[in-house]
Amino acid sequence: MSGIALRDVVKRYGKGKQELQVIHGVNAEIGHGEFVVIVGPSGCGKSTLLRMVAGLEEISGGTIEIDGRVVNDLEPADRDIAMVFQNYALYPHMSVFQNMAYGLKIRKMPEAEIKSRVDKAAGILELGHLLDRTPRQLSGGQRQRVAMGRAIVRQPKVFLFDEPLSNLDAKLRAQTRIEIQKLHRELGITSLFVTHDQVEAMTLAQRMIVMNAGKMEQFGTPEEVYHHPATTFVASFIGSPPMNLLMSAPGARPRSVMGIRPEHLDIGEGGWSAQVETTELLGAERLIYARVGTEQIIVRSEEHEIAPAPGDTIQVKPREDRVHWFDAQTGKRM
Repeated sequence: MSGIALRDVVKRYGKGKQELQVIHGVNAEIGHGEFVVIVGPSGCGKSTLLRMVAGLEEISGGTIEIDGRVVNDLEPADRDIAMVFQNYALYPHMSVFQNMAYGLKIRKMPEAEIKSRVDKAAGILELGHLLDRTPRQLSGGQRQRVAMGRAIVRQPKVFLFDEPLSNLDAKLRAQTRIEIQKLHRELGITSLFVTHDQVEAMTLAQRMIVMNAGKMEQFGTPEEVYHHPATTFVASFIGSPPMNLLMSAPGARPRSVMGIRPEHLDIGEGGWSAQVETTELLGAERLIYARVGTEQIIVRSEEHEIAPAPGDTIQVKPREDRVHWFDAQTGKRM
């Protein structure tokens, strides 16, 4: 079964006084055929972790297993993985067919088998009518699909995606996310996908690893991570807008942080008295930025509800069953 096991994985750069540890003992079991997203802010170690799985970075400690085999000392070519990068890395002088077939050709695979694999991948990715074109004749989204096709034809045990949608505009990113979901349903290949975009993470992941400063803050389904964040970092990073994290709001506990999502604050009678600072209309919903004492809060309301004006005082009430509590010192869920 081609799963991935990360056991106490550590990465350090330098030696002695110059040593810098950037990955701190990551542990995760990724099942056969599972699509897992590694998400976190820039510099959190997510791409470094992926590159260690790929064999492009040496491991300083711990073990990485693919399909039950420890791969710490194996070259990338021997790990039976295929990687898709954010830069497409296509050969400009080759056709789409030649780009997709190149890796198989250098492995001296029979021509008939190469054609069969490329045609199948082109069909899955709707590239059949583009096989004779060169990369300069393609859009950014089409080039990214060619890069994915080049990975598919190898029929690897594991797909590794390193921010593959970063160079696409918002509309193309949304379309390509749908294509990647369809691709995974059809092929069922174990996949690790790195992104800093929480929308990509929430929409693509079966489970997600949330990274912060080289540490795994939480590993769970999008629903678990959103509704039951393990730390204040996860609560503030996952969700747009982020969870309100309050220490001095009415009802706050000593040495604790109260967390409440903007959609779980109801406007009406009773509750907290909040002074409105500004509002944002986002189509079907409105975000209200207000202040409760010294704390700033965000309230999500429906577009059809009457919008308060800056300077107005409104009453907001947190839904009791949607309140989260975190330790103020450690940031961990209580």
